[in-house]
Amino acid sequence: ISYFTHLFEDQFDNLEKHTQWGIDILEKYIKFVKERTEIELSYAKQLRNLSKRYQPKKNSKEEEEYKYTSCKAFLSTLNEMNDYAGQHEVISENMTSQITVELARYVQELKQERKSHFHEGRKAQQHIETCWKQLESSKRRFERDCKEADRAQQYFEKMDADINVTKADVEKARQQAQIRHQMAEDSKADYSSVLQKFNHEQHEYYHTHIPNIFQKIQEMEERRIVRIGESMKTYAEVDRQVIPIIGKCLDEIVKAAESTDQKNDSQLVIEAYKSGFEPPGDIEFEDYTQPMKRTVSDNSLSNSRGEGKQEHKPGGKSKGKLWPFIKKNKLMSLLTSPHQPPPPPPASASPSAVPNGPQSPKQQKEPLSHRFNEFMTSKPKIHCFRSLKRGLSLKLGATPEDFSNLPPEQRRKKLQQKVDELNKEIQKEMDQRDAITKMKDVYIKNPQMGDPASLDHKLTEVGQNIEKLRLEVQKFEAWLAEVEGRLSARNEQIRRQSGVYDAQNPPSVNNCAQDRESPDGSYTEEQSQESEVKVLATDFDDEFDDEEPLPAIGTCKALYTFEGQNEGTISVVEGETLYIIEEDKGDGWTRIRRNEDEEGYVPTSYVEVYLDKNAKGA
Repeated sequence: ISYFTHLFEDQFDNLEKHTQWGIDILEKYIKFVKERTEIELSYAKQLRNLSKRYQPKKNSKEEEEYKYTSCKAFLSTLNEMNDYAGQHEVISENMTSQITVELARYVQELKQERKSHFHEGRKAQQHIETCWKQLESSKRRFERDCKEADRAQQYFEKMDADINVTKADVEKARQQAQIRHQMAEDSKADYSSVLQKFNHEQHEYYHTHIPNIFQKIQEMEERRIVRIGESMKTYAEVDRQVIPIIGKCLDEIVKAAESTDQKNDSQLVIEAYKSGFEPPGDIEFEDYTQPMKRTVSDNSLSNSRGEGKQEHKPGGKSKGKLWPFIKKNKLMSLLTSPHQPPPPPPASASPSAVPNGPQSPKQQKEPLSHRFNEFMTSKPKIHCFRSLKRGLSLKLGATPEDFSNLPPEQRRKKLQQKVDELNKEIQKEMDQRDAITKMKDVYIKNPQMGDPASLDHKLTEVGQNIEKLRLEVQKFEAWLAEVEGRLSARNEQIRRQSGVYDAQNPPSVNNCAQDRESPDGSYTEEQSQESEVKVLATDFDDEFDDEEPLPAIGTCKALYTFEGQNEGTISVVEGETLYIIEEDKGDGWTRIRRNEDEEGYVPTSYVEVYLDKNAKGA
């Protein structure tokens, strides 16, 4: 049923307005979809930027954190959000191509079709109006001719009845009346013909042309309504199509969250911070109920290990306490001992001066080691002072090349990492050498492409780089083998001890005393028998004030003036006599005391050492 055909011709203008409104609605919907696509693009861009901002930076500490499962799960979430953003870009692209572009093209076609229909309607209206004008003109002419014929007939009758009118005038009036009657008849025939034609055209107009035009307009409107409905379905389907992929993104995020492994992360923390040191043993009970006697004689430096005894002050605190309980200013003095080799003696040395004195300090290692053994048996596994000094001072200085500032296990990892990095660099250089060699072969076979000799310098340079890197690898591999040997030896020792540390084990005690360290703060212990002990000086304030200074083990005479400008050193004047409290252990420095509060290191070559039994005590 065509409803528009029931409309009368006077509703033509209303139909024109209604169809224009339909086009406006379609353009309004296109604008809506376009703005939706812009929102999707903006949302996708913001999601991508969000994911990018939280991505770990390459070659940074943050990137190392992503070895943990929780961080890996977060990284997976960021990647999935990036894919999630991509689906919103797909929505925008599909809505643009399947809705806005298609509807925009359809609107142009719709406007053209509408214009054609209403142009045809206007043309039909103009035609029927022209026919109506012709009918009116023919009708007025027929009416006018009838009136003229009637007047001519009346005039003839009047002339014919008048006796005073000549016969010629009467005849003339008669002829004029006949002419007018003929004209009236002709007008009547023309009017009848025009009337029939108009009625036919009018019938066609109202029953054929206008209904056909209205039918086409109705079909056009219905197609528009169907098209906008289909576009709305497409709008929903475009969104629905990405839901499974978005669901997969969300599923992957859930999967990543479920992949977090707290035990694995805990193990990674253990591996990252495992030092390789073994825990200290039990502390022995100190019995103060028995009177203690000083058994270490003044010439203890010449005694054997078995003769060394701890000296106790009657009624006072044990002098065999460990180094953490020396006075605070002594601790800080040693913490700032020189971190560099000692300077050579002045060139203008006196002929009689002997750099190390008549007695070599290296010959006195055994008695001094015995003193440290006494300290260590008094407080087992609280390590000698230089171990603490090393652990604290290295935190203030630069990292040594062999990573000796690190605990054994961490040192092993760093060395292994360095070896791997160097091997990668060697591989890159070798690949570059192969590429240059191939290019040189090409130049040799095709001289027009280049001079083979121009590549010799580059090959030499690459070869030198490879040789340097190999030497570096050998150096780090030697350090790595040393550390791995120590760790394996310790593990074997721990297995033999069944996990229980024996505080009286002589090798452990001796190692602590013998594991020396140069004032530069580097490690020199054997099989890692000492661990890094971090002690704050304030923790021992109560003990420092009550503890007596270390005993002097000899005297020395300054051969040259030394300006102690570095931390941990002390200034001396040529000819000055001072007390020795710690002999040179091979690092070129001797620890001396001027008075109770002035201690420090001087170069061994600057003093003449006297280690005799007549040396004064503290």
